[in-house]
Formats: sequence, C-alpha cells, structure tokens
Amino acid sequence: MDKIKSRKFNIGFPSTFEIALLLTGIVFILILIFTKPGPQNVSSYAFEVLKYWQEGFWELLEFTIQMILILVFGYSLAISDQVNKWIAKLSNMADTNLKAVLITGTVTLIAGYINWGFGLVIGAILARKMGEVNFEKRIPINYPLVCAAGYLGMMVWHSGLSGSSTLKVAEKGHFLESTIGVLPVSETIFSQHNFLINSILVIVLLLILYLLSKKKTPTTSFPVINVRDENELRSGKGYLGAIIGILILSLGLSDFIFSEKGNLGFFDLNFVNFLLLGIGLLLFKNLKDYVKSLEAGLKSATDILIQFPFYAGIMGMIKYSGFLEDMGSWLVNISTAETIPLLSFFSAAVVNLFIPSGGGQWAIQGPILMETAMQMGVDPSGMVLSFAYGDQLTNMLQPFWALPLLSITGISAKDILKYTIYFFLCGLLVFGLGIWNLIC
Repeated sequence: MDKIKSRKFNIGFPSTFEIALLLTGIVFILILIFTKPGPQNVSSYAFEVLKYWQEGFWELLEFTIQMILILVFGYSLAISDQVNKWIAKLSNMADTNLKAVLITGTVTLIAGYINWGFGLVIGAILARKMGEVNFEKRIPINYPLVCAAGYLGMMVWHSGLSGSSTLKVAEKGHFLESTIGVLPVSETIFSQHNFLINSILVIVLLLILYLLSKKKTPTTSFPVINVRDENELRSGKGYLGAIIGILILSLGLSDFIFSEKGNLGFFDLNFVNFLLLGIGLLLFKNLKDYVKSLEAGLKSATDILIQFPFYAGIMGMIKYSGFLEDMGSWLVNISTAETIPLLSFFSAAVVNLFIPSGGGQWAIQGPILMETAMQMGVDPSGMVLSFAYGDQLTNMLQPFWALPLLSITGISAKDILKYTIYFFLCGLLVFGLGIWNLIC
C-alpha cells in the first residue's frame, strides 16, 4: 500500500480523550447534585463517588480488548496485498465520475457492514486510488464526493456484523445480562426488520450518490502526491500463516454446522474476531508480515485503549451511586412504551456527537436504556437496534472517525461534510420510519 504524507486538519474540535475527561467531570458533578444524601457532607460524598469511578474503571477490560481486536484485525485485512490488488482493478474500471462514486460507495457499504475497521480503512484507500487513477488518465471526477462515499461504511457498521452493542449483548456474562439476559444475533443483526431497514438504506444512499454525481464535476487538481513506501506490506513467502488461518477458519465456521438449527448464540464479538484472525493469516500467509500489519493497525487503536477505562469509570459512577435507577425512572415518566425506542434512537444520535466510540457509548447509555426498557415491558432487542441506528447515524456529522480517511485522501473535513449531510438526512428518514413501523 502506498504511504501517504499525513496532513494536519484544524477542525476546531477537542480530542476524543478530552471529551472523555469532560464527560467524566460532567457526570461526576451531576451525580453530586442529584444523588447526594441530604445529611452527608459534600466532600465526603465526592470522595465516595470517586471510589465508584475507581470501582468501575476496570470493569470493561474484556470489552476493551474485543474492540481493539476488531479494529486491528479489520485494519489488517484492508491493507493486505490481495485486497490492494483488488482495489486497483476496481479503480481501473471506474472510467467515469458516476462509476467512481457508485463503486466506492457500494464497496464501502459492504465492507463496513462486514467489519467497521475494515470498512473504514478500505473506503479511504479505495477513494484515494480512484483519485490517483482518474487523475493520471485525466478523467474529471468529483473527488470530494468519492471520498465522502468512502466514509459510508460508518453509516451501517453498528447494525452490521461488527456492531458493539448487538454483539456484546449476545455474549454470556455480558455486563447487562442481569438486566436483559442474553440476546442472540438472530433477534438483532439477523432479524428480518434489521435486514429490511439496511436494504432500504443502501438503496436510498446509492440513489443519493447517483443524483449527487450528476452535478457539475469539478476539475480541481488531485491533492498530495504519493510517496512509495520501501517497506510496503506484502504477502510474503511461507505458508505457515495460511495453514493456521485455515485451521482457525475451519474451527470457527464449524459452529454453524454443529450448533442447533437456527441458534446463532455463538455469533458474538469473540466469534467475529476469531474469523477475522483466520482470514488475516490466510491472506498474508507469512507470519512476520501479518504481525507487521497488526502493528500498523494498533496505532489506530490507541484511542480505544485509553478511553474505554474512563467510560467504564463513568459507568461505575452511574451504576453504584443510584443515578442509573433515577435516570430510568425519569425516562419512564417522560415516555411511553411506544415512544421509548425513538427516544433511544435520538438520544444515541446526540450522544454519539460527544462520545464517538460506539462501544464506549453503549457502556454508558446501555444500562440506562435497558433498565428503562425492562421497566416498561419493551422488547430489549428492538431497543438495542434503535440505539445502534442512532449511534451510526451521526457518524456522518461527527469528524472523529473521518480523520483516517482525511489523512489518506488528502481531503478536508468541510469538503466531505457538504455531502455526508445528505447521507445523514437519508438515514434520519429511513431509521426514523423503520423504528416507527416497528413500534406501531
């Protein structure tokens, strides 16, 4: 893969770690105000709340590692030599602006549905390659629109095969099992309702891409010239990695054969990561090359590593202070069983602007939403999906996950936001109507 010179973008937005710290402070103050027992001294209760934060700090370690792995393994697949050769072939097929936009959007949506890390990286690389090939051929394309299409994977990821909340609640022993039990993916990811909503969304998004691509195509020059990396990752000689990869894939896929018919209880975060590991080893063949690809992916997982314990600390304060029960009671008072799924959707969409990590957001919002759902007798599977739709919707407005794409493509945030706002509006319509239809 070509190594692209990095470019700094001043988008006037605090870092995600700063947001995590800010949220910690806000929740700490809110808990002091609303849960402090009347006779207790403020300073002593403040120390007690801090101990709640400490108690919760390490409670999501397993979840943290799972989210790091799903990003790193997906990143590794996207930068493999085989995938890059495939990208080059697709780029050469796109000899018009319309083809460049639709091919990039379609591939990114499929990749993002399979794995969010894979979709995030492959969308950026494909958009970049589309720009390179067409610039060399002197074919005018709307490069900012192509780059925006390369970000569409983040519009479908949470309702896809690597969704944080949907896969987490499918695990035995997950942190909300005592509240909602275990929810198999057959009730969330693979439900008929979710499949229908995603299908309609993809059709609408491709239609929007078609209409946008028909606008006058800019002829601006292609940004940032490539620099070939001497240490480019390749699938080297040796087949030990491929042998191990085949073994891992065989073991993983055997679960479909030996499980009870229609029972997909094995399909969780660990299962997805197991398959991604096997596919990665199979593609790279050489163990050393595969390890190098993981090292490259780990750089992109730093934010998850440092932020998730702080989100777990927030969850600890909310849970152990009694604030969770108070919030649940408040939600019950202002909503009904018919409106709570929509409230879950809109609240997730808003909170995602401040907590861009779907897993971190679920750790904070999940307990409150699920407690409310159970009190009101609402199907928890539908609530989880409503949360997932809201979380992925505002990725089209939130610049955090777009940063890798901006760096790889050499485009600015404002150049893609003028197109992703259309994607956001489409998603708002499709998801909103889908949830309304579910509860009516």
